[in-house]
Amino acid sequence: MKKVIPTLLLAIGLQCSLMVQAAATLESFEFKNAAEEEHFKDLIEEIRCLVCQNQSLADSDADLAHDLRAEVYEMMMSGQGDDEIIDFLVNRYGDFVLYSPPVKPSTYILWFGPFVLLLFAILLVLRAIRRHSKQPVTELSATEQARLDSILQEPVKKKDQA
Repeated sequence: MKKVIPTLLLAIGLQCSLMVQAAATLESFEFKNAAEEEHFKDLIEEIRCLVCQNQSLADSDADLAHDLRAEVYEMMMSGQGDDEIIDFLVNRYGDFVLYSPPVKPSTYILWFGPFVLLLFAILLVLRAIRRHSKQPVTELSATEQARLDSILQEPVKKKDQA
């Protein structure tokens, strides 16, 4: 019981610090209403941090992410729509900035590559199965069968008795 309480307090403390850190990324921006703030949060969730690469702008604490959040906020406050903001970021940083890049020739490998690899793997498995089923089953000759039977009927010698 004495070990459980400090561990529980540590877990609660870590959870609180993570919530404070997540809230700190948006506290410097002022919004007219809660809907506008939610819209901003949704927008920056769709944009990838260029430094972290596996986090959105909302999740990242990198300096570039702070700058991009501020830039998105300024563009939003100046009346630009989501499409204009996203187009600006894509023109500046490329499709990589989007978590869901558009389907176009430069992103075909991203969208269709996994399916092509899966199809290739299925074809390889089918080919291996077909090859295995085409191999003839060889029967043992009478002398080979007699030899096998004699081997199987011999008593097994233990190493300790040898």
